[in-house]
Amino acid sequence: MSRLMYEYGEGDKVVVDIDPTYIKSAPHRRYQGRVGVVAGRQGDAYIVLVEVGSKVKKLVVTPEHLVPFRG
Repeated sequence: MSRLMYEYGEGDKVVVDIDPTYIKSAPHRRYQGRVGVVAGRQGDAYIVLVEVGSKVKKLVVTPEHLVPFRG
C-alpha cells in the first residue's frame, strides 16, 4: 500500500520492481531491477528513463511497479 502512496518528483531515482498482482500494467520483465530516473508523469503513471546498454529507454510505469532507489 505504501508503494501507491509515494509521490515521485522529476529527477528522482527509482528501481523497477514488478508487482505480480498488477500484471496488466507491468513493464517487460527485462527491466526488473533496473534503476531509472523519473522524467515526468503521464496520467497516473510515471515516465522513467532506463539505460540499457548504450541506449536510453523510456518506460511508462505505474507506481505499483516502482520503489525509491536507496543507494
